[in-house]
Amino acid sequence: MKLLLHVCCAPCSIQCIQALADENIRTTLFWYNPNIHPYTEYRYRLDALRKFSEDKNLSLIIEDEYGLQSFIKAVSVVEAEEGKRCTICYRQRLEKTALFAAENGYDAISTSLLISPYQNHELIWQTGEEVATEHGIEFLYRDFRPLFRVSQNGAREAGYYMQKYCGCIFSEEERYCVNCCCKRKNEK
Repeated sequence: MKLLLHVCCAPCSIQCIQALADENIRTTLFWYNPNIHPYTEYRYRLDALRKFSEDKNLSLIIEDEYGLQSFIKAVSVVEAEEGKRCTICYRQRLEKTALFAAENGYDAISTSLLISPYQNHELIWQTGEEVATEHGIEFLYRDFRPLFRVSQNGAREAGYYMQKYCGCIFSEEERYCVNCCCKRKNEK
């Protein structure tokens, strides 16, 4: 199987790649994450992923598109609440992955997003199935969540950049506004 693995960052990728290798599936990594904000965060994650792929001698394809404006525009047509914006985010990233895979002879796609206990796992799975079918390829589903802590610890030990939020501007706001006035205003 020729697999294109959408990767969101080095920490989430480590154990996904290892688990796939344990199944004798060699992956090509695919970076496409236009939702990540701010630009410095985008660069930190991409630079760490480059270092990781070099350290492990992995193939990495980079669609280097910082797309804050297109992401915000897409989200603005729906409410920015978590479920709706995540639907757009997953679809944008997995659609681009599936398109690239179909155009370049890959049999299947998957994503490192499936390792995070903080992501909407079922929505990722559903979106992956939809976009893969639309492009005539497979979506390789794996529940990598049990490997999350091991992957994070491996990233820390290797000295890779560790992010503190999923990446979008809305999750960054939520990260800082746990007890702030905007959070209290929304609860009234």
